Amino acid sequence: MANEAVIISLLGNGGDPMDIVVSNTTAITKGTLMYLSGDGNVCSASSADGQIFVGILTADKVASDGQTHMSVYTNCVADIKDSGAGMTLGDLCKLNGANLVATADEAGALGEREVVGLVLETTTASEVVAVRIRK
Repeated sequence: MANEAVIISLLGNGGDPMDIVVSNTTAITKGTLMYLSGDGNVCSASSADGQIFVGILTADKVASDGQTHMSVYTNCVADIKDSGAGMTLGDLCKLNGANLVATADEAGALGEREVVGLVLETTTASEVVAVRIRK
């Protein structure tokens, strides 16, 4: 995948890692934005708008290695790629594609728990933006 998040600072207890369930057969790169894709805390790599953000993958997942439990950071500051419209300091952002975020400016994004975090700087289109992840 591309555009993985880069951790700037781990907050809380080492980024407050949370256990998630992933597919054994899938390879996922460290820094991937993960979303809740099924019951039982099953998570997948972000791929579209409207997904429920869970956290940032803490380590690489090798395909078919037998591992089905990984962890994600849920409390950190990270550089994440903007999907194209630019962002303003203080915006809330949401998933908007594979490892991409966009401004969460519609009521549905807030109501559906799609929020990734708080934007910490103003950027123009398609730049990397610092985001305070908060789950």
